[in-house]
Amino acid sequence: MANTETFTAWQRQIQNKNFLSPIGFKFNLSKAPKVDFFSTAANIPSIDLGVAVQPSYLKDIAIPGDKLVYNDLSLSFFVDENLENYLQIHNWMRGLGYPESVQEFQDLLNEDPENKNDLLKQFSDGTLLIFNSSLLPVVKVNFKDLFPVSLSQVEFDSQSIEVNYVTATVTFKYTIYDIESML
Repeated sequence: MANTETFTAWQRQIQNKNFLSPIGFKFNLSKAPKVDFFSTAANIPSIDLGVAVQPSYLKDIAIPGDKLVYNDLSLSFFVDENLENYLQIHNWMRGLGYPESVQEFQDLLNEDPENKNDLLKQFSDGTLLIFNSSLLPVVKVNFKDLFPVSLSQVEFDSQSIEVNYVTATVTFKYTIYDIESML
């Protein structure tokens, strides 16, 4: 009996006492590869579980709900000097919203001549790789059906004393993400 309790207590101990570094990541976005190359910040979005309330005459009791809410994915990136990566997201969003003509949506769908008018082209899958202190991938976060909903402004400032390179942030909605251990 004592051996079982000792073994269980040993199993509960933390085996790896290294902290996760915020710079150990790489983001891959199949629809906008120039954006992921210059990515500077990404996140694993938070999730919220809805709560149902069970009424009671003394006190209402909260019980777990049945729907998860996945919050937005944000990705920050350096803007290249030709604005190519910024324009990849910009044109993707214009194609989704087609503010001037329906042709912009058609251009989005006809990017790949082999698969014409495939409505799935408005989405992209993405992967966030997280590395340990030895720069080995330990976790892969797979995002399904990403599409951009917000692209930050690009600011220029001629009064700046230092050269702070231009960054932009894009916010994505998606269907779901899965976290996969690579150990």
